[in-house]
Amino acid sequence: MTALARKLQSRGHEVVFIGLPDIEPVVRAANLEFAPFCENEYPPGSVPKDWSAVATLHGLDVVRYTVRELTPPLLKASFERLPTKIAETGVDALILDTVYLLLEIVPMHLRVPYVQIWNVLHWDFSGSTPLTLYGWPHETSPEALARNAAGLQIVSEFRGTLMPIAQSYADRNGLEIDWSDPAATVSKLAVITQTPKEFDLPIPHLPPQFYYSGPFRDDEGREPIPFPWEKLTGKPLIYASLGTLVNGLNNVYRTILEAVREFPDMQVVVSIGMNLDPEDVGPIPPNTIVVRSAPQVELLKHAALCITHAGLNTTLESLAEGVPMVAIPIGYDQPGVASRIAYHGVGEFVEIGKLTARCLVDLIAKVRSNPSYRDNAHRFRKILKQTRGLDVAADIVERAFQVSKERPAVLAESRG
Repeated sequence: MTALARKLQSRGHEVVFIGLPDIEPVVRAANLEFAPFCENEYPPGSVPKDWSAVATLHGLDVVRYTVRELTPPLLKASFERLPTKIAETGVDALILDTVYLLLEIVPMHLRVPYVQIWNVLHWDFSGSTPLTLYGWPHETSPEALARNAAGLQIVSEFRGTLMPIAQSYADRNGLEIDWSDPAATVSKLAVITQTPKEFDLPIPHLPPQFYYSGPFRDDEGREPIPFPWEKLTGKPLIYASLGTLVNGLNNVYRTILEAVREFPDMQVVVSIGMNLDPEDVGPIPPNTIVVRSAPQVELLKHAALCITHAGLNTTLESLAEGVPMVAIPIGYDQPGVASRIAYHGVGEFVEIGKLTARCLVDLIAKVRSNPSYRDNAHRFRKILKQTRGLDVAADIVERAFQVSKERPAVLAESRG
């Protein structure tokens, strides 16, 4: 979201980023104006504390915990605070992250135009492909399509948890919504996914306002992350990271470390995040550097392979550098991303319930020894370079809001 905000700002638009206090350092590092909201409900330190609970979960348990425990109080507080913040900042239009479920009824009520962004892998509600929460392969048999349709029932479960809060806000403000229609609150102007169309599964029918753009990549505007570059030996590099949220499963890191020990001809960098300490992950092999955080994009420029949780940003950043992957999806949209990694031949994946060191060794060896994975990743590197995702997304936003590059408009990026 900061990358898109910077792109719009560079085109002469006035941008303010609305969010919880904990994201202020990231926004400020991107040289963007920041307007905090929900300060009383979520003072600094609240987000890491609240979200630490998902770090040790996996599968659908991650999503269910998020929707049942974390999202309802955030949505309620946002309904209370966002209208006032919109009035204070004087925004003319909103760009909303879709992970902020149902928050779009605030601009609906205020008659403020809004565009929605899928930073994570978008959901296919048609049943043509598996919902991204599942790692099922793409198949078109009647049995597979029936399976996909059954998998969509979980969306009703999530909406059922949040619906009372949303309906209460709508009723208080005289807003009439057909709650039986899942698309009733979706932006009619534009819904943009940063997933490149070439990386998606084939979806026959998409809403007219749905747009593929390509990754929101901006190598500038990030907080600097120190790294011991002098320790790199020049051997082929494996970079391993399980992201920033569901990254507290120390047994997964131990399995990774046990597996990479079998590749002494390679050097390995493992980023374990802030939920664990290096001593929690077990003995560190001689060919491995373990850090809490790492300059991911810079390391991928040197990498021969990425071991990833299949988070969309890490996956797209790997492809942008032509780096093939071995994925260990843990939760959220990661199973769907992992299935696309395999579908497009840019890597392999193993479900976390089937993960063993031996399996991981075999997958690393397979991806390293078969040049097709590297060739396919290089093909995507060319595609992403040509796609210019940020420019495409900015063009769509400007058309949706009918503003020109020469005439500034006040926009807001609202995210928790």
